[in-house]
Amino acid sequence: MGYSKIKTSAADGIGVITLNDPATLNAAGLDLVDELRQAFDAFAAKDSGIRCVVLTGEGRGFCSGANLSGRATPAESPDPEGPDAGAALEKVYNPFLTSMRDYPVPIVTAINGVAAGVGCSLALMGDIVVAAESAYFLQAFRRIGLVPDGGSSYLLPRLIGKARAMEMMLMGEKVPAQTAESWGMINRVVPDGDLMATAMEYAKNLASGPWALSSIRKLVWDSLDNSYAEQLHAERVAQKHAGRSADNREGVLAFLQKRLAVFTGR
Repeated sequence: MGYSKIKTSAADGIGVITLNDPATLNAAGLDLVDELRQAFDAFAAKDSGIRCVVLTGEGRGFCSGANLSGRATPAESPDPEGPDAGAALEKVYNPFLTSMRDYPVPIVTAINGVAAGVGCSLALMGDIVVAAESAYFLQAFRRIGLVPDGGSSYLLPRLIGKARAMEMMLMGEKVPAQTAESWGMINRVVPDGDLMATAMEYAKNLASGPWALSSIRKLVWDSLDNSYAEQLHAERVAQKHAGRSADNREGVLAFLQKRLAVFTGR
């Protein structure tokens, strides 16, 4: 499938999606998000053979946020109260981000340069988030008189706590990659030149892992909302399915035979 705003490649069970509009620092316009949806859907197909997806950006930035060019001004809106800045969230952005949360295989995000606005949200949707030393994260919404979106007001307090999340959103200041790592917002910071190699190292590990990885990521995401009792039950159900997988049988056999397991993702 041909894309104009992203690039894709696939090898060894790993699908790579690259935001490819460097002139705008990969601003996430509606067209780019639609292409992202198509690419993620294609890699999620059972016959794709993809067992991990890596998301990164081309050029000097990961994603500078939503593309504001072409948006109607209050004077141009047919609604006397002005344009509805939340409509695109409901129709496009929120469904896509929800699909990333519910994705069937692990996602690694490799952050180069700026991850601002909804670009910050995209970055943090990774199950593993690797950032270059030059990368930074920014909740820029206050600068244009809007509120955080893309699920950032949900994720950030849970990742870094209320105080830091509040300051990040209210003050709208850059959070360098090293700070983000120390706060527990991301997994790892590496030299710029090592970014993709490190992300692919994680991806190779995940792509060779057992079927249970899909359930593990779901358990962790669901734990953000579940009660203790609900989470115990979710673990019980997930364990039933994992225990019936071919990879569980292979893992137990490999353990007994004192060899490395060869998982097939089934």
